[in-house]
Amino acid sequence: MEEFVIEGGIPLQGEVIPSGNKNAALPLIAACLLTEEPVVLHNVPQIRDVLAMRNLIESLGAQVEDLGPGSWRITTREVTASHLDPDLCRRIRASILVAGPVLARAGGIMLPPPGGDVIGRRRLDTHILALRALGAEITYNRVFDIHAAQLHGADMLLDEASVTATENAVMAAVLAKGETRIRNAASEPHVQELCNFLNLLGAHIENIGSNTLHIRGVDRLHGGEYTIGPDLLEVVSYIGAAVVTRGNIRIRNAGVEHLEMVAQTFRRFGVHWNVDGKDIIVPSDQSLVVQSDLDGAVPEIKTNVWPAFPTDLTSIAITVATQVSGSVLFHDWMFSGRMYFTDKLVGMGARIILCDPYRCLVQGPTPLYAEKLESPDIRAGMALLLAALAANGKSKIRNIRQIERGYERVDEKLQLLGARIKREVE
Repeated sequence: MEEFVIEGGIPLQGEVIPSGNKNAALPLIAACLLTEEPVVLHNVPQIRDVLAMRNLIESLGAQVEDLGPGSWRITTREVTASHLDPDLCRRIRASILVAGPVLARAGGIMLPPPGGDVIGRRRLDTHILALRALGAEITYNRVFDIHAAQLHGADMLLDEASVTATENAVMAAVLAKGETRIRNAASEPHVQELCNFLNLLGAHIENIGSNTLHIRGVDRLHGGEYTIGPDLLEVVSYIGAAVVTRGNIRIRNAGVEHLEMVAQTFRRFGVHWNVDGKDIIVPSDQSLVVQSDLDGAVPEIKTNVWPAFPTDLTSIAITVATQVSGSVLFHDWMFSGRMYFTDKLVGMGARIILCDPYRCLVQGPTPLYAEKLESPDIRAGMALLLAALAANGKSKIRNIRQIERGYERVDEKLQLLGARIKREVE
């Protein structure tokens, strides 16, 4: 097993280029199953979850050719399998995303339950309700048996604005007969990317970026070529790394148009950055003082669906807050296990009170000290890596496979910014 060894306290300096958006790449790869013609994807992040999705679609009959670094040609002339390997599905949560495309293309699929991060209960009900609305018959006995002789358009109201359920419903609906309206749809940037990509292949999706999507089904999709946008979660992770190390970095092609709410939230910590074209510049002169709410009340950072502050950035924001003067209450009502990594920050010297599974109070600033750590999930693992970069002394982080599920060449990119991080075998 490999681990990261980090000598903290070194201000980051230089430039970094974020990889392609993992949360866009996964549904886009699944959507390639909808057409028999070749599709070329560029800026595909070479991370564990994406490679697992590649294995999944290959098991369903897709042929994937490497055209160069981060470029794939995907051709699925026939969907030749309907029984997926349970071990493959358990590797990633995104395995559920093949349900809509295979159902639309082949009429059915036997789908084992998906895996993914252990951050609390993660419902699949919305996926099932959406696919049933389009005409699918679904039963479950340790495996989902999903089939339909013909999908038809529907007017559906999702019971929650689930990103992956919206994506599954969209992918199934583009080949359904008739028109579909999806209300309470998720509208995150990666959902928008999927819709724009499908339109490039010949789909008819309107109101992209809103919470109500209109889809007119087509008989078939054709091939195309598409470049995946930057990973916003990676961008904000590097912003956080610069802040906690008192560094000064430039992030190239940072997707600045999607970071307005994140910028508002971080300003409440006294954190700011400058926009230069498509780039973000994080300066070292941060005030790092909490801005209290009216009447001096402790501010609450509460996650919500897009365009609110995203749940996947909670762990990063908590680590940043340990270095900020003042108190901040974090409230992530979406996942009951999101906050459990905070005991590791407490072990490094942070002052954090875990109020309940969904809320914690951070009181800063506190110096952090090196520790031996273990990455519990992708985002908490990256948050602990930030803490190690800020800490005095030499930290070790085990189970780095979790971090590498979502971050491409993270140690190499940090080294280019001057971080003292190396990979060792335990």
